[in-house]
Amino acid sequence: MTDSDRYAEAIASLAVRHGFRLGVAESLTAGKIATRLGAAPDASEWFRGGVVAYASAVKFDLLGVPPGPVVTADCARQMAAGAAKVLGADATVAVTGVGGPDPEEGLPPGTVYVATWTRGVHGCCERLDLDGDPTEILARTTETALHLLFEAIRDATVTKAELGTSASPAAAS
Repeated sequence: MTDSDRYAEAIASLAVRHGFRLGVAESLTAGKIATRLGAAPDASEWFRGGVVAYASAVKFDLLGVPPGPVVTADCARQMAAGAAKVLGADATVAVTGVGGPDPEEGLPPGTVYVATWTRGVHGCCERLDLDGDPTEILARTTETALHLLFEAIRDATVTKAELGTSASPAAAS
């Protein structure tokens, strides 16, 4: 079992326990994150789906990303928020970046942005500067995205418990 599989199982457990509906928006990983989540336990109860926005026009037209550069933190954040809206999700993760082998938008392969969005809680965005061939970059991006999604929903449930409110995502709307 890989670390990505372990994160997906932990995400599944939290999602079921707290009633979260999750989604993804992917560019360079082209569905790899959704594949991991869809294979996790009880996925039909909590996984809303994913948007593979490989082409910039899909990011702009479907996810509401403003036209412009797409390998940016702002693009990743907007992809995560757009996926939540399109999929009816309570929490999302989005990835955009340069998988390689060639540079894109003047950025080297391995430049990746991973953003999370959680209803009622501020999201986060991290820039990754990864080394390796395209296969390695995609694997590490997938693992990092799952890790950050796990942390986002874990932190959202802790925050709600600390505030004395329901752990239900609907309560944070």
